[in-house]
Amino acid sequence: MDHDLSDWRNRIDAIDAQLVALLNQRCQCALEVGRYKQLHERAVCDPDRELTVLANVARLNPGPLPEPVLRRLFEQIMAEMRALQSEEQREERRGRQRPRAMATRVP
Repeated sequence: MDHDLSDWRNRIDAIDAQLVALLNQRCQCALEVGRYKQLHERAVCDPDRELTVLANVARLNPGPLPEPVLRRLFEQIMAEMRALQSEEQREERRGRQRPRAMATRVP
């Protein structure tokens, strides 16, 4: 192709913007899944689901991205989503813990 370096970089910047938007959409879905898990007292980590995700993305990958690289990327994405779910659950638990009533001072 007859693109110069700035054309390729502009294209990469546009793709990066799409990736950020998609990662944030994925994050919102993962947070909703985390809320469901908390409500139904299920563990944040679901190894079977993570294996399914990895198999799905490997199957969808036409290349040139090597499968081991894709696997590492998705393992990291899922680890970050688990961390966000866990943090939200911790925040929720903290919010449910009410401070003890303060003793009333008598003058």
